[in-house]
Amino acid sequence: MFLPEYVRQCMEALESRGFACYAVGGCVRDSLLGMTPHDYDLCTDALPAQIREIFADHSLVLAGEKHGTIGVVSDGQVVEITTFRTEGEYSDNRHPGWVEFVKTVEGDLSRRDFTVNAMAWSPTRGLADPFGGQQDLENRVLRAVGDADARFTEDALRILRGVRFSVRYQLIPEENTLQAMLNHASLLEKIARERVFEELCKLLPLVGVEELLRFSPIFAHVIPELAPTMGFAQHNRNHIYDVFTHIAHVVAAVPADLSLRWAALLHDIGKPASFSWGEDGQGHFYGHDRVGAQMADEILHRLKAPNALREEVVFLISHHMARPEPDKKLLRRWMSKWGEEKLHKLLLLQQADLGSKGVPGKPFPYKEIRAILQELAVENSCLTLRDLAVSGHDLMALGLSGSDIGQCLNSLLERVLDEELPNEKTALLAAIRRML
Repeated sequence: MFLPEYVRQCMEALESRGFACYAVGGCVRDSLLGMTPHDYDLCTDALPAQIREIFADHSLVLAGEKHGTIGVVSDGQVVEITTFRTEGEYSDNRHPGWVEFVKTVEGDLSRRDFTVNAMAWSPTRGLADPFGGQQDLENRVLRAVGDADARFTEDALRILRGVRFSVRYQLIPEENTLQAMLNHASLLEKIARERVFEELCKLLPLVGVEELLRFSPIFAHVIPELAPTMGFAQHNRNHIYDVFTHIAHVVAAVPADLSLRWAALLHDIGKPASFSWGEDGQGHFYGHDRVGAQMADEILHRLKAPNALREEVVFLISHHMARPEPDKKLLRRWMSKWGEEKLHKLLLLQQADLGSKGVPGKPFPYKEIRAILQELAVENSCLTLRDLAVSGHDLMALGLSGSDIGQCLNSLLERVLDEELPNEKTALLAAIRRML
């Protein structure tokens, strides 16, 4: 296992004082998979006070000291060093009631969540793998350490972490682990919403159709509004899938952009509440985009999502049923109203939505639309008031004042967007004079 010099220096400082020190957890797992770790955590039999003494000439981060963790700044990087420890009963399904330091690395590894994370490595002592994490990695198995029920009742957030590890590393949960994850998914409701949101944001860019369906009961607990979509038949010739299966296909079809993935996950969440039978004998979902946008807004508020992300997701859902055509005038108006980035994301969502029904349909003219948008960009089209060839000062010179200036500029922009007027100062001023 390769260790950066700043990590090796910390390990050698502890070893030179007679303490055992190991790299532990995710960095060992990723190294065994041939991946470059993002960070390195160390564990040791040195007590926190001894760690502080050994690294007295370094800057230290002491926020986790009461739990045995001290951050050591080495060559500008923070290395977290934790004393071997075990933990007491988790009364709140998230935090241990007490922490007790132990003498062996095996005792420390026994408190960890999954076998693939319960490995430690030392340049002098080799690999410590008391629970078979290396073999589980080779066999692509996700297995809880020890009693799976105990691991998830201790810390319910491990359930979502397990989903993420399964997806990211293509690990299949073994039977007992998967059953315990499903059995205790309701405990996720006790976890702080921002922690759940953070874990979902790590997961959504990675997840595919199969994983969304496999872990659907877990998603139903963290976002209860998804539950009615699961198994909800659409009774429509244009859809072969139930609502949630369609959602899963749309999530997998959009790029791994966070706002797009959230919008895809929630875009049809309003369908069950909007269902009706039509005179044609088909199921319809009139207004589900509006209902879904409102529900998504409430969900993301509840999860304490950043306002910018929430607003973008709500925008995408509320407009996902607008069907654009390769019409330059229409697209110029949309770009003027929403901006190029939002419009581009909306088109990607609409393309994924139409392509994830499971039955042939009218092709979405994405390439033709993108070509027109590129033309508009090259032409440097007038799309906003700032792009107009006249300004408020020009209108003031003609005797306009107050709100009349804004109304006049907006009227000019509308006419330019409709190609009734060229965006030329002479033409615009002449139009203003006629209006006056």
